[in-house]
Amino acid sequence: MSGRISLGLVGARGYVGAELIKLVATHPRFELAFVSSRERDGLRLAEHEPAYTGELRYSNLDAAAAAGQGADALVLALPNGMAAGFVAALDAAGANPVVVDLSADYRFDAAWHYGLPELTRVRAAGARRISNPGCYATAMQLAVAPMRDALAGPVQCFGVSGYSGAGTSASDKNNPDKLRDNLMPYSLVGHVHEREVTRQLGHPVEFMPHVAPHFRGITLTANLHLARAFSRDEVQQRYQAAYAGEPLVQVVDEAPWVSRIAGRHGAEVGGFTLSADGRRLVVVSTLDNLLKGAATQALQNLNLAFGLPETMGIPT
Repeated sequence: MSGRISLGLVGARGYVGAELIKLVATHPRFELAFVSSRERDGLRLAEHEPAYTGELRYSNLDAAAAAGQGADALVLALPNGMAAGFVAALDAAGANPVVVDLSADYRFDAAWHYGLPELTRVRAAGARRISNPGCYATAMQLAVAPMRDALAGPVQCFGVSGYSGAGTSASDKNNPDKLRDNLMPYSLVGHVHEREVTRQLGHPVEFMPHVAPHFRGITLTANLHLARAFSRDEVQQRYQAAYAGEPLVQVVDEAPWVSRIAGRHGAEVGGFTLSADGRRLVVVSTLDNLLKGAATQALQNLNLAFGLPETMGIPT
């Protein structure tokens, strides 16, 4: 396939939408066909997103109008529970663009491809309905997946995210004044990402999320009980083998720091620490929740869907 590929974005005002606009604006093949935002309807995109230099303006498109735009790809960057109307409108119109949904709405739907490329790209061929993984869920799976066959008992994951993960709608979880000098626990049992990772790994995961005062980036500490004793070298070799050749996942020796990953498009996994008996392993992963946790991963999935190099347009 040659030529430009048109892409529509619904939910363009949010943090993730803004990051995706930056990536698409410099992509060699994708071009923005429309960006939909109720709050910015009629405003020039370039006035809000300097990376974009064209004349496109925000529009306020309902589901039927978005389906009728004829874009080659549609990205839904909407809050949970809002994607179904747009998908139904596409079906009603007989339109079949590549759809990437950034919400949790289709992560449990077997008819949709679950797009965490480093772990699922072997099943990506031909996928036109793609569910983008959650940001925490991406960090958890990258931390745990190389040891999946050696797990004994549930995995415990302690996660800390910057407050951009709470979105742009005002709440305690994205209020810098309330978060200052604080760490806010929430949804400590049954978080959607806990269920998502349990489903994807086929192994129970217990997840305890927190919000911190920094703006972006996730630190995820995973506690793994192992079925047999491992040495640190053996563990490290597993991770290096699992992510060999992965440009967006770096295996590091020391526990990674979130400040080092903020604004970058990949993830770091490391800090491998074993108990004295070698049967308990702690692993730390970090990523930018807006990038590898959302927009960058969406672009990986779009590239794969159109047969392009997976990291095309992604700074590495």
